[in-house]
Amino acid sequence: MVQVAVMGAGSWGTTVAKVFADAGNEVRLWARRAEVAEDVRDNHRNSAYLGDIELPDAMTATTDPAEALNGAEIVVLGVPSQSLRENLQNWKELIGPDASLVSLAKGIEHSSGLRMSQLISEVADVPSERVAVLTGPNLAREVAQGQPAATVVACTDMDRAKLIQAAVAAPYFRPYTNTDVIGCEIAGTCKNVIALAAGIAAGMGFGDNTAATVITRGLAETTRLALKVGADARTLSGLAGMGDLVATCTSKLSRNRSFGERLGQGESLEEAAKATKGQVAEGVVSSQSVFELAKKVGVEMPITDAVVGVCHEGADVQQVMMGLLGRSKKAE
Repeated sequence: MVQVAVMGAGSWGTTVAKVFADAGNEVRLWARRAEVAEDVRDNHRNSAYLGDIELPDAMTATTDPAEALNGAEIVVLGVPSQSLRENLQNWKELIGPDASLVSLAKGIEHSSGLRMSQLISEVADVPSERVAVLTGPNLAREVAQGQPAATVVACTDMDRAKLIQAAVAAPYFRPYTNTDVIGCEIAGTCKNVIALAAGIAAGMGFGDNTAATVITRGLAETTRLALKVGADARTLSGLAGMGDLVATCTSKLSRNRSFGERLGQGESLEEAAKATKGQVAEGVVSSQSVFELAKKVGVEMPITDAVVGVCHEGADVQQVMMGLLGRSKKAE
């Protein structure tokens, strides 16, 4: 048993806290809002994010970062990618000197171009070997319900990856280790962008052939980018790559796919965000960061370009989709 702090009480942060508790650990969840912390602590629920799913007794919650982080051997960072820097700056002095830091965020910081593991290492002033990434086809509600799922724990220090693997291995949750942090993070970031495109296509009324095309060509451009920045090709065909991409592009539980579907139906960004409780899908922000990284390293990413056009440049959805189909023919 290890002591775990999960910083962030959204649907995925709460779910990961539940998994660690179900795996036999003592878990403290940090919530920004007092009513969320009280619900978890007093009712064993996070009604705001997970409805009536029961949370284990080994899991408690607080709004005090110092209380959450006190003595934590594993610190799970579950806040959105674009707010991680600010939060971590406030928490870094409270983190133990040998604690393992686990990133749940899937994105690239827009202002710096850093992947989340790089940002964590820089802001917390810890070596990269102490930073791990948890990623894979992990839709929060299904995992919270105890449905069988697998995940990837990526860390350049294999011993640390195995420690986290053992701590998060619940009866319904099977973790695999990987040392390719770059590949896992690029795949996790890009899949949100491709899922937006898949959702847009669905919103326009296109069927399974189109979805399969978006997924496979999306994997192709993600792989080109990942290899260019130093990833292992095998990662892209595994859980962190193809597995996560399929789940995010096809599931109704995927916020990015659902958000894209609304865009495909003609809604604006503002209208789509309003319909999703004011939350803009992660892929909307990530698309621009991925676009800029691809441009910097000279990688062609036409689906990402199309998403950027729709989300950030006011491009017409119909014209963008037809433009993708009208690209010059070439060998696969």
